[in-house]
Amino acid sequence: MSTPIDSIAISRAFLAPERPFDRWHSHYARWKLAHDPLYPGVLPLLRDDPHPLLDLGCGIGLLAHVLRGAGATQPYKGVDFDATKIARARDAATRKQLRDVAFDTADLSLGVPMHHGSVSILDMLQYLPEPLQSNVVSGAIACLAPGAQLVIRTGLEDSSARSRITDVTDRIGHRIGWMRSAPQRYPRRETLTGMLESAGLEVAWQPHLGRNLFNNWLVSARRPA
Repeated sequence: MSTPIDSIAISRAFLAPERPFDRWHSHYARWKLAHDPLYPGVLPLLRDDPHPLLDLGCGIGLLAHVLRGAGATQPYKGVDFDATKIARARDAATRKQLRDVAFDTADLSLGVPMHHGSVSILDMLQYLPEPLQSNVVSGAIACLAPGAQLVIRTGLEDSSARSRITDVTDRIGHRIGWMRSAPQRYPRRETLTGMLESAGLEVAWQPHLGRNLFNNWLVSARRPA
């Protein structure tokens, strides 16, 4: 049974009384949660996962709000290299009194933070150059505890029209200032599958297209208990 996501309540957490005219993050949160299938797709994978979760490239921390709204209680830590987004994430989490939730800035080019549990990488790999993509995925794999999982949503590099539309949309996101980096390269499915399976993980892929034209895929890679 799916758990509804209260996009309005979550978006209000990003309305800061000290910044009455700053509504950008609130509007973004409401639109993202209402229209992107990302969180309804990820939530069933992570809601009942008891392992501490490291969210790489967490942005403004929407995953933490979605998990707590669904009753999930695992410790959550989100990291992102955009200090402004981390500041907004902290403010909103404090305003909503989210328990056992933390945020920090991190430069993944220097390595994945130490962690032992599950890891999520959502809509982030394409902003990293190919060698760094591999380093981040390898670092995330090294963090997995027995029975824990690595959950990834990403576009894929292929010859489809969806792939081209995804790339154009991500570049627009960079030009309007939402993403500090332009997309570098989308992962190839065979490369990503090879990395995950060679680490002994149980890998499941599913298309995650939703009501849009993006070439998104959802991957769950679990370390056997």
